[in-house]
Amino acid sequence: MADGHSLFGIHGAALALRSQRLSMLASNIANAATPNYKARDIDFDKALKLATQGRGTDAAVDNSVAYRVPVTPSLDGNTVELSTEQTLFAENAVQYRTTLAFLEGRIGTLKRALKGE
Repeated sequence: MADGHSLFGIHGAALALRSQRLSMLASNIANAATPNYKARDIDFDKALKLATQGRGTDAAVDNSVAYRVPVTPSLDGNTVELSTEQTLFAENAVQYRTTLAFLEGRIGTLKRALKGE
């Protein structure tokens, strides 16, 4: 992601991290009924800080993942609370789309500049 970071600043790293977080939250939702499944999430702020310090997004995610502590523990050991996961997924999806729209605008600007418009 280092190349994307230099061209798109913090937004390139943010998009990659939000994408990985969407996958993790989707996995939590998909495993809501799996006994002993432990819900995980990315500390986005920590991951973004690490990614912008040159660690790369994969290393940043690896160092920013934590297991979620449920409000109401399940008898089967599953820590997924569906309403929490769905809310976080929806919020992250909006943030992903916002970051993507910003980058699309930036790319459009760069294209026009290259064309001399």
